[in-house]
Amino acid sequence: MDKLAVRKALIEQRLNMPDRLERAELLQRVMRIWLVGRPDAVIGAYWPIKGEFDPLPALHRWKEDGELQGEPQPRRIGLPVVDKVHKTLTFHAWYPGCPMEEDAYGIPKPKDTELIVPTLLFVPCVGYGPGGYRLGYGGGFYDRTLAALEPRPVTVGLGYTQGFLPDFEPEAHDLPLDAILNDNGVVWPVG
Repeated sequence: MDKLAVRKALIEQRLNMPDRLERAELLQRVMRIWLVGRPDAVIGAYWPIKGEFDPLPALHRWKEDGELQGEPQPRRIGLPVVDKVHKTLTFHAWYPGCPMEEDAYGIPKPKDTELIVPTLLFVPCVGYGPGGYRLGYGGGFYDRTLAALEPRPVTVGLGYTQGFLPDFEPEAHDLPLDAILNDNGVVWPVG
């Protein structure tokens, strides 16, 4: 599999999906339902780029639901900040309207908010395949970050149905995700 060509084709397909907004709404619902009953108080996510699914509206509702239920520990959302030296990600608190700035790649990140450590991490999928394996952008940031985080957070991939790659073969360094959600529901684990 030529990963570079597959990435490019999948991103182009995603950007040109005529029903992307409808599919995004379906995935928002899947995500909100999947989060019901989860014990996590700190969730890491991502700022959507290149037509990626935007997890932030569902996470904001999840945060508000915790406040409405009067939970003793406030729910927190974190967005990644690139560590240029180690080529890993740290997560800093995000909330709607918080100050943002662009990182080295032109992606918005929280500005001057506190470092938080997620117990659950939503990761974007350019593509994904059987066994919970994800195709990312090829930079290895999530793989290196997950290898360095202790304890390792629960990892959940988010993507559209068009990103499923039935013949995807992981490489030796690839780590499977704990779950993958798409606009049809939970696609990993199967069952």
